[in-house]
Order: sequence, then C-alpha cells, then structure tokens
Amino acid sequence: MTNKISGYSTTEPVLPVKGSGSSVVADKTQGDGASSTASTTPAADQVTLTSSARTLQKAEETIAKTPVVNTQKVAAVKQQLASGTYQIDAGRVADKILGYESGLK
Repeated sequence: MTNKISGYSTTEPVLPVKGSGSSVVADKTQGDGASSTASTTPAADQVTLTSSARTLQKAEETIAKTPVVNTQKVAAVKQQLASGTYQIDAGRVADKILGYESGLK
C-alpha cells in the first residue's frame, strides 16, 4: 500500500531501525508524475483589513516612530545630578518595588 501524500510504501522503514545498517528511505516523489508547475498562473491572494485592524496598524506605526528615551527628562535629571539638587523619594521607590514584586506572583 502506498501513502498518497509522500509516495513512501508503508512496508519500507522511514528511519533506520536500531541495530540495523539500513538508512533513511530516499524521496520518491521526484519521478512519481507529480506536476511541477501549473500551466496557468494562479490568482494573486488578496487581504482585506477591517477598520479596527487599520487603526491598530496606524497606532503601531506611531509607536514605532516614538523615541524610546525621553531626552528632555534625561537632560533635566542630568542637570539636577550635576548641581546636587536631585531628590530621591525613598517611599515612592519602595512602593514601586512592592508593586513590581506583587505583579510577579
């Protein structure tokens, strides 16, 4: 009996059996009369996006154009650090750490 998908006979092993010297069965589909190309060109695929998909696509493009780093905020912090006026709110830092840790559970 022949498998119509691959052309391999069900009596031939596909992988070598342990301890046997046999190898993998060769691909028989090349000379099996399979058509290699169609005589007519197939129709092109077509995709239609919904309005919500278009909105998401525009949002994604906008986000991709937005810089990852807020350069104004970085410059302000650098200036505060250089002048020694940068203040750290330990309570706020602790709250952020606890919020992050609770989100991991």
